[in-house]
Amino acid sequence: MKLPVSTEWVLHCATTLAQLEPGATASTKQLADYFDLPGPYLAKQLQALVKAGLLAATTGPRGGFRLARPPAEITLLQLVEAVDGAASPYECREIRQRGRGALPREDCRDTCILARKMAEAHDAWRQHLGGITLAGILSELPPTAPTRTRSLIAPR
Repeated sequence: MKLPVSTEWVLHCATTLAQLEPGATASTKQLADYFDLPGPYLAKQLQALVKAGLLAATTGPRGGFRLARPPAEITLLQLVEAVDGAASPYECREIRQRGRGALPREDCRDTCILARKMAEAHDAWRQHLGGITLAGILSELPPTAPTRTRSLIAPR
């Protein structure tokens, strides 16, 4: 499975926002500069997180983005699904019923074993990411990371 590059962006941006002081915000420009990303495209991804209720956005000179919920209540799965959706990357097109090797319809009443196994793998992946919170990620960062992040994000 290959996720779009925007998935990496939102995971890192959400982790960065989780490291800020409670209530502090970071603008799209600050986050784009911090990671050397294209601001307009990043803004679109951050808005998807706002729409999903994971980030809150404020306007004005001190506006920006902040977490909408505590880090312990935001999972990696929620962040990924906010920008990539929840659909499985595998789609069975029943090719077992086509071509010279086509199986008879009566042999295809049950879901294709490959489709079942791919669905099981997707469910396991979702369950795993659903169990990882931003708070858990923060607990594994080096102790100096939040201070460094705050010092580099804070200047406007």
